[in-house]
Amino acid sequence: MIAGPSEILVLADGTCNPEFVAADMLSQAEHDKNASAVLVTDSEELAEAVASEIERQLETLPRKEIAGASIENNGKIIVTENLEDAVNVVNEIAPEHLEICTDTPFDMLGRVRHAGSVFLGKNCPEALGDYFGGPNHTLPTGGTARFSSPLSVDDFVKKYQYTYYTEDAFRECAADIAAFARAEGLEAHARSALVRTGVKAGEK
Repeated sequence: MIAGPSEILVLADGTCNPEFVAADMLSQAEHDKNASAVLVTDSEELAEAVASEIERQLETLPRKEIAGASIENNGKIIVTENLEDAVNVVNEIAPEHLEICTDTPFDMLGRVRHAGSVFLGKNCPEALGDYFGGPNHTLPTGGTARFSSPLSVDDFVKKYQYTYYTEDAFRECAADIAAFARAEGLEAHARSALVRTGVKAGEK
């Protein structure tokens, strides 16, 4: 798990309430000046309304200096041609927190490949996950959701793997094993396979 600044990406369409979106972005921005709050939308009208609403809400925010610096340094509003392009942006950024604020969020969920924790619908702000909803909150940040997952019980379970071949099954692939081994210059590996097929050490 790679720790970094808090991140939120809000994926929203034109049906969203800009007041809600701005509030959710600021809820992440107030963490610290390095926090990142991003809106990706296919609606220019929503983008403009959210930008105005962020400025309005900042004025009365107790952590105005911190949230304002976060928005100034790392805040982004990205307008795409359509929601399909918006999802591509989501997968490129691979956010720690993703809110899908559309009328049919489950329709979008299947296309999301890289995100730490996903909040579905207009009534599911990230603060719900912080304090009440119950999802795990140890999440990949800094784009590491491309190859890492939220902390889970799997991180505390020791596992091993095993392999079993019958004699006939092994004989069928022994020559291929030897070919790979010899391609790497590892003759002893090749012999350990071939000896089980009756080939004596040193023979081809």
